[in-house]
Order: sequence, then structure tokens, then C-alpha cells
Amino acid sequence: MERAGPHRTIHRLIGLGGGVAFVGSLSYFAVSYGRRFDAPPSQSGDTAAPILVDLLLFTVFALHHSVFARGPLKAWIRRTVSPSLERSVYVWLASVLFVITCLYWQPVAGTAWHITGAAALVMTSLQVLGGVWCVVTARRLDVFELAGIRQVFGMPAHDTPPALDTRGPYAFVRHPIYFGWLLLVWFAPWMNGTRLVFAAVSTFYLAIAIPLEERELVKVFGSAYKDYRRQVRWRMLPGVY
Repeated sequence: MERAGPHRTIHRLIGLGGGVAFVGSLSYFAVSYGRRFDAPPSQSGDTAAPILVDLLLFTVFALHHSVFARGPLKAWIRRTVSPSLERSVYVWLASVLFVITCLYWQPVAGTAWHITGAAALVMTSLQVLGGVWCVVTARRLDVFELAGIRQVFGMPAHDTPPALDTRGPYAFVRHPIYFGWLLLVWFAPWMNGTRLVFAAVSTFYLAIAIPLEERELVKVFGSAYKDYRRQVRWRMLPGVY
């Protein structure tokens, strides 16, 4: 049972703060990827060291997904803080770790491509399309529940059990938000070493994470999700993966 009075107010502030932190972390990523990742690398010319640091940063950020997916940790959070704060704790941790990852991401020497002129405008438009695609797709989910806000305010869930969405973006690929992410990180007109490492590492993580996520989705939706996988072949990039 949830605690009443001041505790409930504190829980709601934590939940709302988590939602703000989540939006803030995404905004900080946009600024970092668009501007801060233009910073020149160190004069030493060493690429191995900064790449190793970047790998470590993203690995720490990515591991929290796996750690929080474990039942014992979820149960411990419910016992220690509150069942309604379980998602908020996850959102806060994910947001802080993502900001730290972007903040301390190390510049890497080299340039994969540097497009200018009309072609650069096309690539930037594809990045914007990727961002819009992510937002549109996310709106088909229960954003308030994902942010932990629905739980702390005691808002009733829309669907019990949740419904499997197979229309719109989900009829294109099984993980359309990840498709939008690929557009965001791979269509930078200036793909320097810093952006290239970020794009490659994050894509590699998503490729590994998807089978694990789908294993959980099969547990939730059963044969319906197995049928969906047969109907929509591609996971996040049509013709490739």
C-alpha cells in the first residue's frame, strides 16, 4: 500500500522530476551530437585510449538496462522505496547515465565523411525525420507509464494486459524507435571520428539488446508476438537487420 500525505507528494515530485530529467537528457544528447562532438581530439593523435573510454561509458549506460531487467532488483526497489517509484528510479538512473555518457564522451580523430551543399541538407533532413519518427512512434506507447508518472499519480493503466501494437510504424519494422535512432546518428553530414564511434557503439548495443527485449515480449504476448515476428521480418533496419 502507498504511503499517504507528504510521502505521496514527494513521490509525485520524484516522478515528475524523472520525466523532466528524461527529456533533458535527450535534449543534452541532441546538443552534444550536433555541437559538442565537433571538439578536436587531443594533440597526441592516440585513438585507442579515447575509444576505450567511450566504450566504457556506453557500456555502463547500457548495463543498467540489463540490471533493471532482473526481477530481484525490481523487488528490492519496491521493498526499499515504493512500488510506484520503481519506474521513476529507472528513468532517473537512465537519464543521469546518458548525460554523463555524452558529457565525458572523448573526441576521436578522423573523418568518415564530410558532406556539404545540397546533399548535407538532405542528410540533415533525414536526421530531423528520424527525430520526428521517434516522437511519433513513442506517442503510440504509454509515455506517462514509461516515464513513471502514471504510477506515482495512481493513474489507471490503459490496457490490462497491454495490447500489442502492430500497425503504423510497427508494421514497418518491429522496433521503429530504433530505426529513427539510426537516422539520427548515421546521417550526420560531418561524420567525424567522435560521432562515428558513438553511432557504431550505440547501434551495436541495440543489435544485441533487441533479441533480449523480444524474449521478454514473447513472455508477455505469447504466440501473438511470434506471429508478429513472422509478419514483420525486419527488426530495426529493412533489408539488413
